[in-house]
Amino acid sequence: MANVGAVINNIRNIMRQDRGISGDAQRLEQLGWMLFLKIIDDKDQELELIKEDYVSVIPSKFQWRNWASDPEGITGDELLNFIDSNSELNKGLFASLKELTKTNQSKRAELVQEVFEGNNNYMKSGYEMRKVINKLNEIDFNSSEDKHIFGTIYEGILEELRDAGNKGEYYTPRAITKLMTMMTAPKLGNSVLDPACGTGGFLTAAIDHIRENYVHNVEEEQILQKSITGWELKPVAYVLGLTNLILHGMDVPNYHYIDSLKKEYNSISNKDRVDVILANPPFGASIADGVETNFPATYRCKESADLFVILMVQLLKSTGKATIVLPDGSITGDGVKARIRERLLTECNLHTIVRLPQSTFFPATVSTNLLFFEKGTPTKEIWYYEHRLPEGQKSYSKNKPIQFEEFEPLLSWWNDRKENDIAWKVRIENLKDWDLDIKNPTKAKEEDTLSSREILDLLHASFSKSDGLLAKLKEELNATH
Repeated sequence: MANVGAVINNIRNIMRQDRGISGDAQRLEQLGWMLFLKIIDDKDQELELIKEDYVSVIPSKFQWRNWASDPEGITGDELLNFIDSNSELNKGLFASLKELTKTNQSKRAELVQEVFEGNNNYMKSGYEMRKVINKLNEIDFNSSEDKHIFGTIYEGILEELRDAGNKGEYYTPRAITKLMTMMTAPKLGNSVLDPACGTGGFLTAAIDHIRENYVHNVEEEQILQKSITGWELKPVAYVLGLTNLILHGMDVPNYHYIDSLKKEYNSISNKDRVDVILANPPFGASIADGVETNFPATYRCKESADLFVILMVQLLKSTGKATIVLPDGSITGDGVKARIRERLLTECNLHTIVRLPQSTFFPATVSTNLLFFEKGTPTKEIWYYEHRLPEGQKSYSKNKPIQFEEFEPLLSWWNDRKENDIAWKVRIENLKDWDLDIKNPTKAKEEDTLSSREILDLLHASFSKSDGLLAKLKEELNATH
């Protein structure tokens, strides 16, 4: 088994030698479509073994196995021409796959076409490209070990996406996606949506959860295949998410390259609504001009996270449930923000808010919260739970990310809730302006209650200051006489 991390590092170094690639964003786009082609071909070969009549939607000439898998295969100008040619007589890989639905009307063909319409080949050296291809061939995506490790590749790629200046591209740590999915507990047959899907972390967590708990035969697998949906706006994240879902055994992912906030709010009807939403909507990200006009006037604003809250409430079935990540800025504030929270709290039962340390989404230093809610009944009381850093740890970091095991106290508290120094509840009538930024009352008490030593110190400092002022005043009086 290849060291997947080392392979990706090698690929990065090779791509740096190519004059066609300037910067991380282009390198990631390049890596995105190549990974997609390799993984879809690996999956095609698996399906060909399982299903007698299965035929790949990718023309034989452009299947990874036929042009890329031989380490001594085409290279140099011949390889570049094979990828880039636009000639009618000899269309290259990009030109052919951008028109795939002309010859194949299937959903899988549509997905492949969408990937190649949204991406580019930036590499100018066919020799460097051959080196990259040969490195990718060291990874076996049908091996469960390599597939498992691939999650860490996504995280690494996302870190680079963020470094490439894509605002809001903070991946959700896997410990968080696992917790949110486990506590929301989607069942077989539930329609599951992530409208801000990124690389598909929540959807793959939902797929794993449903498979482990409910899928025992082919019919149940077919139900699962039809129940998972994702929407993503950023092209590189879209390709990576699509690849991730294919890797997780979704034959034709219901995954779309769209801006969720452009979905016409008033056109959302029962047929569009879902049972479960799991999401970490982008916050602080800029929205496209005029997007807010899709929403009723009373909820229009420029903050993407706030618009997503209203959209997600609208997208839930009358008995649907959701768990979402929101920054402190979205759970407090007046005006539109307060009206959005009022809608959330009157249409849904927001039963739990888990408050996370500032460094959870390292390197972002934003205070975030996990909101668990169910549509259909208004909120009467909210339980707050403050997740604290492990003993002796000052913050989360790249080398010390949040771990799922840290949630054991939360999991044991969840079904038998009692107030303690990290858990408290608030009645809805005690909220002011629907403000959900309620601090831990134990901490507040600690801050308000000074020890007798602290009181004596303060009095001593106060007397010293008074003595100093009196002495100064005395000096001035003596000087004037």
